[in-house]
Amino acid sequence: MLLLGLTGSIATGKSTVSQILAAPPYNLPVVDADKVARQVVEPGTSGYNKIVAHFGPSTPDLLLPASPENGGEHGSSGKGRPLNRPALGRRVFGQGKDEDRKALNKIVHPAVRSEMYRQMGSAYLKGEWAVVLDVPLLFESGWEPLCGTIMVVAVKDAETQLQRLRARDAHLTEEDAKNRVAAQWDVRDKAERCLRRGPKAGVVVWNDGDQDHLQREIDRVMEEVKAGSPVWWSWLLLALPPLAVASGGYSYARSWYIKRQWEQEKATEKAKL
Repeated sequence: MLLLGLTGSIATGKSTVSQILAAPPYNLPVVDADKVARQVVEPGTSGYNKIVAHFGPSTPDLLLPASPENGGEHGSSGKGRPLNRPALGRRVFGQGKDEDRKALNKIVHPAVRSEMYRQMGSAYLKGEWAVVLDVPLLFESGWEPLCGTIMVVAVKDAETQLQRLRARDAHLTEEDAKNRVAAQWDVRDKAERCLRRGPKAGVVVWNDGDQDHLQREIDRVMEEVKAGSPVWWSWLLLALPPLAVASGGYSYARSWYIKRQWEQEKATEKAKL
């Protein structure tokens, strides 16, 4: 089964591409890192209980106030009131120390990875030929070597990205929009790193046009992806688990080597400045 990593940057259209890949004619299962991150801290989960135990005593407004709309004192699920995410954010990122951020990451990150692995395993056992890993910070968070193919949704013109961001979030000033884009890794650099993986292992969807143009771009790159990982190969890996392990090991080693090579080149370039 192919692990198809999907990433991009703010206002480049990654979420739209994810929705298209999940719908006909592709019908690919999508493991959405952002959704999983919310799921693993829902009331009743281990992540929720750990966050409440660790931050509750020092954060009085950690949970949303009880109301008929959210199920009262025990929440709509009967397992507790939902987390007050803005309050948790202020506690950890505004008022907290570095130890607090590390504590939250130690709770959330392993739970997210575990659930993503579970969903990937479920897709494999169902005989899916590919599963989409929708991870906004795919390169930054260490998922890159696990992906047989990476798809970056990018725009060639930085001004297009700014215009779309301001159209989506009308409350942003031009300076706010520029700051948000600048705070992320340049999507054109992500595209370059993706293509360094070679044909079929790294593809870029250029989303500078309208919806029809985007659909054509997706169709184009998916033809390349399918050529590199045909359906019959996925069925063969399902039938022969040792072959699947060997194939996955080779893909991981190759991806890790390319990642390492890229990082060394960038470090050398930076040292020359």
